[in-house]
Amino acid sequence: MKENQFDTCVIGAGPAGLAVARALAERNLPYTHLERHTGSGGIWDIDNPGSPMYESAHFISSRTLSGFGGFPMPDHFADYPPHRQILSYLRSFADAYGLTDSIEFGVEVENVEKNADGTWTVTRSDGRESVHGQVVVCTGSQWHPNVPELPGEFSGEVRHTVGYRSAEELRGKRVLVVGAGNSGCDIACDAARSADHAVISMRRGYWFIPKHLFGRPVDTIANRGPHLPMWLAQRVFGALLRIINGDPTRLGLPKPDHKLFETHPAINSMLIHHLQHGDITAKPGIARTEGRTVYFTDGTSDHFDLVLLATGYVHKVPVAQRYFGDEQHPDLYLSSFSREHEGLFGIGFIETNSGAYQLFDTQAQLIAGYLHDARHRLPNAERFARLIRTDRPDLSGGLKFVDSPRHTGYVDSGAFVKYLGKVAGEMGWRTEGRPPRVRSLRPAEATA
Repeated sequence: MKENQFDTCVIGAGPAGLAVARALAERNLPYTHLERHTGSGGIWDIDNPGSPMYESAHFISSRTLSGFGGFPMPDHFADYPPHRQILSYLRSFADAYGLTDSIEFGVEVENVEKNADGTWTVTRSDGRESVHGQVVVCTGSQWHPNVPELPGEFSGEVRHTVGYRSAEELRGKRVLVVGAGNSGCDIACDAARSADHAVISMRRGYWFIPKHLFGRPVDTIANRGPHLPMWLAQRVFGALLRIINGDPTRLGLPKPDHKLFETHPAINSMLIHHLQHGDITAKPGIARTEGRTVYFTDGTSDHFDLVLLATGYVHKVPVAQRYFGDEQHPDLYLSSFSREHEGLFGIGFIETNSGAYQLFDTQAQLIAGYLHDARHRLPNAERFARLIRTDRPDLSGGLKFVDSPRHTGYVDSGAFVKYLGKVAGEMGWRTEGRPPRVRSLRPAEATA
């Protein structure tokens, strides 16, 4: 049985889906909101099956710069909130804007199909179908692990960090963490404190940015300080990091093979601390494995019980992969608008060097502004439709990002925000949501 309701279907009630729902609701645009889990919050609900969340996880952008527009994170939150505070914030956001009651929980989407007339049929896992004018896919980018093959035959346990939950899993074990992204660094620090023996392997050197400078969250300093040309910022902050962290090679870390800001930032204050105290050892990439022995590219070897692959994720969109294309980086205008398929949008698949929620909010506001003008047949809609098809702005901010799968399609946050603001201004659209009439607090948010 098909229900003909030519509204917008929002798939997913994590941070991106909630931002889209608010933007549509603010403009009185009808929508259907589907979420497979029993509550909102996406990956930030550690009880959400398949979530990559772990007990020691915290935001890597500070609370000051991480909230949705019109709905800042509370002042009593930690500078870098833990995952339970983030979840309570997201659910309070949904409650404050009246979004929660409109979400159909426990409804998993099986497939999205484009119809001949340009509408979209959304099929749920129980077989029910509904037809919509548009679909916004907000299923998130950290559900489908990138699992490389270890060279050789390792006889111990090998698993991706998507299934890791707490340091208790590491007690009594010799643990190798492969990868130095932000979750990899967090989990390596868990291993440093809890495992019998801990090693982190990384193929390239990274710039490790402390979470605080001069007693303040580091991103607030960058945001409020003088805006330097990128080449000068790289020199100034690179020199500052060399003063703070010293020579990384003395701790066994590879020397960075790129300039500062040319990879996704590693915001971590504790890995250097644990390396300095001998709680963990740094090794280069893996050459081969044999039994429980791992041989590294520097000629050394070590024995392990567990190898944890902190090797990232691919941006799969199983409900509509044939329309989104590349699993690593879908070709979406402004990381939101399908260039090829009118009425198809996605939020949450952007890779950038800043906090995500304000970006999600701006992207959601542009989608809602476009749909509003299209519904009312305003000329802006056609103007913007032409941009979707033809506009390919340089959003690198003058940075030459490293050549890796993760950095395919990577954008500089400053350049991205500036360009979104320019486009929104030309169209007369807002770039952030409005404050709620009454702000409610979930218990965890009120007492955290």
